Amino acid sequence: MFAKPNPGRMTAAAEGEVVVLLIGMRINHFRGVHHWLPVLAAMPRMLRELGKERSRGLLGYTLLTGSPRTYYVVQYWESKEKLYAYASAPDMFHRKAWAVMNRKEKKSRQHVGLWHEAYVVPEGGYESIYADMPAYGLAAATGVLPLEKRGRRAADRFAHRSSVE
Repeated sequence: MFAKPNPGRMTAAAEGEVVVLLIGMRINHFRGVHHWLPVLAAMPRMLRELGKERSRGLLGYTLLTGSPRTYYVVQYWESKEKLYAYASAPDMFHRKAWAVMNRKEKKSRQHVGLWHEAYVVPEGGYESIYADMPAYGLAAATGVLPLEKRGRRAADRFAHRSSVE
């Protein structure tokens, strides 16, 4: 929140494939608190659990809100295999939370909506540029590098965009 900006142009230190998971919820009816509050509370618990076991594959995340009704998380993962392994691990909280949601779904459906999208991005299929910013997004998950160290091509793309805008 009060992170100091990295001066100049930076890029994420990510290498290889990156998996991006967008996952969230929408409160459809505020009065159904007992339906949506457990869903809202489940994500921080899962993120804490993953933070304690870095080997599970979560590189980093950003919590966001789209409106007073919509909350979501952008997550960065090492691989889709590690993402799926966490989601299905019987000893992890996600599996227990998902089982509860499935049991309550018919009653909860009108009160809370859930969604997720997962993207497997191959090396070279992503770009990240941060100008005078603290580490954010993918850079917060993987570290930052001066843009020039990533390669001339990335620096040239940024210079071209800056001159067009």
